[in-house]
Amino acid sequence: MNALLSLRGIAKSFPGVQALAELDLDLFPGEVLAIVGENGAGKSTLIKILGGAHVPDAGTIQIADQPVLIASPIAARRLGITVIYQEFNLVPELSARDNIFLSGERSLFSRLHRNRERRRAEDLLQRIGFHFDPDLAIARLSVAQQQGVEIARALSQDARILVMDEPTAALTPPEVKALLNIIRELRRHGLGIIYVSHRLDEIFAIADRILVLRDGKRVSCGPANQESRKGLIEKMVGRTLEQEFPARSVAIGEPRLVVDDLCRGEKVRNVSLEIHRGEILALTGLVGAGRTETARLIFGADPRDAGAIVLDGKPLDIRCPRDAIGAGICLITEDRKSQGLILDHTVLDNFSLPNLGAFSRFGFLRKTQLRQAFAGHVSRLGIKVRDGGQPVNHLSGGNQQKVVLAKWLQANAEVILFDEPTRGIDVGAKHEIYLLMNDLAARGKAILMISSELEEVLGMADRIVVMHEGRITASITDVAGATQESILELAVR
Repeated sequence: MNALLSLRGIAKSFPGVQALAELDLDLFPGEVLAIVGENGAGKSTLIKILGGAHVPDAGTIQIADQPVLIASPIAARRLGITVIYQEFNLVPELSARDNIFLSGERSLFSRLHRNRERRRAEDLLQRIGFHFDPDLAIARLSVAQQQGVEIARALSQDARILVMDEPTAALTPPEVKALLNIIRELRRHGLGIIYVSHRLDEIFAIADRILVLRDGKRVSCGPANQESRKGLIEKMVGRTLEQEFPARSVAIGEPRLVVDDLCRGEKVRNVSLEIHRGEILALTGLVGAGRTETARLIFGADPRDAGAIVLDGKPLDIRCPRDAIGAGICLITEDRKSQGLILDHTVLDNFSLPNLGAFSRFGFLRKTQLRQAFAGHVSRLGIKVRDGGQPVNHLSGGNQQKVVLAKWLQANAEVILFDEPTRGIDVGAKHEIYLLMNDLAARGKAILMISSELEEVLGMADRIVVMHEGRITASITDVAGATQESILELAVR
């Protein structure tokens, strides 16, 4: 079978960085090619080259054995390549139908054309298993439905090559299962699909072949059924990991944070929990279960209707994040880019934000002490950064997460609320975050870990609390005896 897409000798560099070097790739009709690698391995650069956002410095690209130049996103679409990015390219105020046909030519004043468009949108959505009104605004659709609109738009443009970047990052387990079924159906229709994800269980469930990138270079490419999870991880990180979830032996102490009858409207209803010294308590459930809302109430980011918060036996009156920070509670937010960092500021600026009082005297910032403190966290956390003046948006996702963690450790947080701590970071960086969480627990910190990844929950937690529709439905103390299926059953009842 002839390749649908062939790349030979692709290279791309940026100032001080060789993003891709001598990369070869083949994609065949009706194939799912998974691409995996650590943050900084070159995956994003490759996606942008295929989508026309970057032009390679060297190498050739062929589609159906014909040399092509992908000089722009429009050129990519005309060549039959559609990229669905992790952050959707949709206009929230417009309808699903309008978004599907946004880049096509049409007569705005033709009622017949609009009616035909609606029927076409319905057909495209139904083909991939969606049955909602295409005249609904994007803002009213769920994340899974918005992703369906992106896929329908690709099909409307007669895409032959579909590139999916972290397509399940914000989906619930049932929605992930539905998406994988859609991909299998597209594969049966002859589309070539490039699937980029950090979630290895999905990779093994959907991929025909797996391409591993490391430091911009191709490490291996072979059939998915010939790879093991352990072997794939070692290829990605370039070293042996004894355990994906590092073992920890810490004596669980007395309760540190006690939350009693926390309420806020229908989002959080009568939530009570406690986190002990040296404990990692996992809070899980489906998207919309109230997990993030609970953490925000503890941190004072949202006002609570009722409930009490006690830390080390002392009742707290938390009305805003400043109160929580002063008490020793910090929140590492789910979306570090919009809520945890100021992306166009430097690493040192971000590190200093919750610590300005500690490094100021008479209204002046003691920059030498600030840099010394940050350097200590760089060494301890293994942050890969050129210097404190580097913009934080130039760092990989894993290193951005470490900067967020560093600023809170400097603030001497005793209770750390991790909301999706490893979302969007690679398996090697995940392992480092797990080691850091274990170290914090060993130092007596109390940790709440909110996670949708049930493997992570089972691999890291001392206890598991499950939420559904704003309430706690179960507390699991026998983590070793729990399964993903049993947790999911508790999450949907």
